[in-house]
Amino acid sequence: MVLTPGPNMIYLISRSICQGRRAGYISLCGVALGFMFYMLCAALGLTALLMTIPLAYDALRFAGAVYLLWMAWQAIFGGKSPFQLRDLPPDSAGKLFSMGLFTNLLNPKAAVIYLTLLPQFIHPAQGNVLGQSLTLGFSQIVISMLVNGGIIFTAGTIASFLANRPGWQKVQRWLMGTVLAGLALKMLVDKR
Repeated sequence: MVLTPGPNMIYLISRSICQGRRAGYISLCGVALGFMFYMLCAALGLTALLMTIPLAYDALRFAGAVYLLWMAWQAIFGGKSPFQLRDLPPDSAGKLFSMGLFTNLLNPKAAVIYLTLLPQFIHPAQGNVLGQSLTLGFSQIVISMLVNGGIIFTAGTIASFLANRPGWQKVQRWLMGTVLAGLALKMLVDKR
């Protein structure tokens, strides 16, 4: 599940390629905080409230879709491949962290994962339900951070490999833009 590409992974890869591994790891901390927010909300039952109020869920879903469409537009028409090595004025650690956080918070599927997937593994007969929820949630977060940390680590190598293949950069921009736009459209048309 963690290896499924999505907004978080694309953001982390692009930050790592453009600004280096340190920027990717700072962004990953923001993504982790977003996961913790959703996990705690689910564990405490707040996510159930979000899922029962259609307007709140839809607002989050539409905001996430608009953000993905903006990222798709940037990927296709921004003029440069996200895998193209380039010097950028570095974003501050605070901006990197907050962008990682908002990329995750604007993806309502993270909330749905904690609300629908983790409860299947909770057994009230085995003790404290909140403790089980937190243990499962933190386990998912640790696994996600390890996998994404490995992806961040290898992003620079991939960028170097692709830098010598300009034709691939154009194909990659369109492919990534299409995937992001597809994710946005899927988010818009998915039923609750």
